Amino acid sequence: MSSAKLPPLPAILIANDLLTGDTVFFSGHGWTRHPGEALLAESEAASLRLEAAGQEAMRRNLVVDAYLVDVVLSEGGIPVPRHFRERFRLLGPTIRPDLGKQAEFPGLAAQAGRTR
Repeated sequence: MSSAKLPPLPAILIANDLLTGDTVFFSGHGWTRHPGEALLAESEAASLRLEAAGQEAMRRNLVVDAYLVDVVLSEGGIPVPRHFRERFRLLGPTIRPDLGKQAEFPGLAAQAGRTR
């Protein structure tokens, strides 16, 4: 992870849990599977702090591939990535809505589709 170029703001920190492989989000108090709990960086200084937290978590072998993602807020307040790849990671498997985050957090898919 390099701080040479930060994404547009607001942004969240996304990664994969090293043990489970699941997509996780940095909450400020650790890592969470729920994107609604992700810590939102709205300034360059906050983005740099998030990036440093990701670097530290990777150094400690807690997560892999931690990076900042630019987001918009859904009508329900969920940070939704602007790019397809991260939106896909947000929800989990698309062919089995009874599995993954779509099943665990009802309404997440609908909220991710409606942004303000």
